[in-house]
Amino acid sequence: MSNQRQYPRTPMRCRIKICHPSFGELVAQTRDLSDGGVYVKHPALAALPQGTLVTGQVQDLPIEAPVLQMEVMRVDSEGVGLRFTER
Repeated sequence: MSNQRQYPRTPMRCRIKICHPSFGELVAQTRDLSDGGVYVKHPALAALPQGTLVTGQVQDLPIEAPVLQMEVMRVDSEGVGLRFTER
């Protein structure tokens, strides 16, 4: 099977706050990042269906990170693959 990713993934671990009306907000851990999206590990996120819109904000930076809108593109038992969307 060929790799059909548009953007290369870079391993990156950081804390990220994810918000959605179904659970409010939670703090999870990223696994990897690309120009197009991020994989976020948290078991509660695995309940979100593909296509769900969430917001996310990286935590623990020296300045406040922007809040980004993202779409659930892939779901597995550990978490979700999120695609950055335009607002």
